[in-house]
Amino acid sequence: MKKLALHWQILIGMVLGVVVGILFTYFDGGKEIIQDWIKPFGKIFINSLKLIAVPLILASLIKGVSDLKDISKLSAMGGRTIGIYIITTVIAVSIGLFLVNVIKPGNSISEKTRQELVQNYGESTTKYKEQAALQKQSGPLQALVDIVPENIFGAATNNKNMLQVIFFAILFGIGLILIPEEKASPVKKFFDGFNEVILKIIDLIMLAAPYGVFALLAALVVESPSVDLFKALIWYAFTVLLGLLIMIAFYNLIVWLFTKKTPSFFLKGISPAQLLAFSTSSSAATLPVTMERVTEHLGVDEEVSSFVLPIGATINMDGTSLYQAVAAVFIAQAFGMDLSLGTQLGIIVTATLASIGSAAVPGAGMVMLVIVLAQAGIPEAGLALIFAIDRPLDMCRTMVNVTGDATVSMIVAKTLGKLGKPKVKDWDDNYPKK
Repeated sequence: MKKLALHWQILIGMVLGVVVGILFTYFDGGKEIIQDWIKPFGKIFINSLKLIAVPLILASLIKGVSDLKDISKLSAMGGRTIGIYIITTVIAVSIGLFLVNVIKPGNSISEKTRQELVQNYGESTTKYKEQAALQKQSGPLQALVDIVPENIFGAATNNKNMLQVIFFAILFGIGLILIPEEKASPVKKFFDGFNEVILKIIDLIMLAAPYGVFALLAALVVESPSVDLFKALIWYAFTVLLGLLIMIAFYNLIVWLFTKKTPSFFLKGISPAQLLAFSTSSSAATLPVTMERVTEHLGVDEEVSSFVLPIGATINMDGTSLYQAVAAVFIAQAFGMDLSLGTQLGIIVTATLASIGSAAVPGAGMVMLVIVLAQAGIPEAGLALIFAIDRPLDMCRTMVNVTGDATVSMIVAKTLGKLGKPKVKDWDDNYPKK
């Protein structure tokens, strides 16, 4: 019998969790049974995601930076690639923050439900208020000071210090580029292997995702069985999907502005890679198809595509970073938190940098969200609110990630004079049938 795909297993776990949670609310002592015997497995699943966050950042980011190989490339192809990737990521996060602040999906939750959420999930809200008070007393450049760790091992013991870990990983990767190849090679091989091990651990953790979702949803239903919570989830999903659609439109616009290629030409060329990204939720798994479509069907020189796309699969996660911004503010709204402008600007920085280290595999975006939540002081237990519908959204945002990689490859190729006619011409306005 053919095994169900993971996303179907997660959806089934979600439905069963809701059903079991509803059923147990009708029994005396049912809530306590869920809390004592089922909820702990959801907590274990959340902890396993938090467990892998620091190793994932170190492995992925050091590998991604060191793969540039030659620091001089940063002045031409590398500099343009990294610069455009960062710009598109900041734009994606900004779009996400704008939409979630306008639509306010978390505000549709009633005050009674919000109080129950804070009581059941929000142990860290007190810490958040204390940290906010301390932040007001600190100087304007304290955030910049906090990025540079005084002890990397100390920083790595706390997910709230993830920006410090990211800073160290980037610095370490640059150091690998600058030392002689024969000395850097053993270290690079270690981190290549270390990265593979971390990705495999994520695969193992995601095998438990259906059970984790079941436990989280069952606990969520018995502890806060309000209908308005599920309405808020629908609004949250709508906000994310609207943001992703805007990003697709944005990619088509800048491709047209920079390369004069029509949206139909671009979408026809990249659509097979988009569909594969949607079905696999993995930019890495889609990479061979993305390279083939960009080179053969969009006219990008192979020298550019072979450099830009692998780097993009590691550090360019526009869809993921947009979702992280929406999810973080949505969870804060659900808990009744009013995030300041400074905190939301911090989310832009953290989500942008975290996306650089986000592995191109299913589930990695949720790990990165833990980092964003911790940095902003938002209760990490709020992951229980959104994880149930994360898999379908993961499929959509991976499609956006791959589209962003293809977009940047075309722009970089155009600026370097390496964008020509496709080797395989798809029929469209630019290349009409004869």
